[in-house]
Amino acid sequence: MQQSERHGFRDIAAKIRQEIMDGRYPTGSVLPAEPELADRYGASRSLVNRAMQVLAAEGLVRPRQGRGTMVTWLPPMLHSPARYDRATRENNGARGAFDAEVRARGLEPQHEITTERAEPPAAVAEALGLPTGEVNCLVRHRRLLASGIPVRLNASWFPLDIAEGTVLEENGPVIVGGVKSALAELGYAQTRAREQIIPSRLPTEAEARALEISPERTVVEITHVGMTAEGRAVEVTVSVAPAHYVTAQYEFPLA
Repeated sequence: MQQSERHGFRDIAAKIRQEIMDGRYPTGSVLPAEPELADRYGASRSLVNRAMQVLAAEGLVRPRQGRGTMVTWLPPMLHSPARYDRATRENNGARGAFDAEVRARGLEPQHEITTERAEPPAAVAEALGLPTGEVNCLVRHRRLLASGIPVRLNASWFPLDIAEGTVLEENGPVIVGGVKSALAELGYAQTRAREQIIPSRLPTEAEARALEISPERTVVEITHVGMTAEGRAVEVTVSVAPAHYVTAQYEFPLA
């Protein structure tokens, strides 16, 4: 009996998974209620519920209180140097790389942005060449969503002597091309960058809550440092995203 039931809910999960991939249930849509799915597949509600648990564990769906089960499947976003190209970031008025990536998938980008003047963590202060223990940075916190699905948390740090009183302090998605374009307009165009990627770690409690994922789902953490032609670091952005939403790709010369 246990073996039969195990096959049953996995079979249902496989069918719904395929329908999601085929576009029957688009990203951001709500699945039919469990009783309707049970009738469709000739199964008990308990088996359908277990199938939903499997799909949720894979990151394909997410239950929403009072809204049913939302489809949260997204093809992984390619993280590569090409995403920082200015033409890409500003394409059709896009407000940065994320904005352009989400629009290219036919989804609606959303930005929840707050800013504050703050003391940076020691690692950020070191990267920016700033003393520790001082409120000498502007930090721009962003929760980024695709058609209502949270997919990334960004914290961008800038030296206060550059960012104070500028558009970087705006609490909204008003910068065409994102923060790199804003810095370029301020006279601090970035010509090179370095990144450190932590490919898999568990989220903090706050990260899991903001990304609306289970605490057991792993996340990717990317620390990006942008520098001017003179070698000054003018931006440190720390991004956190569910691991299944990111694929990294790099191309570089070999000696």
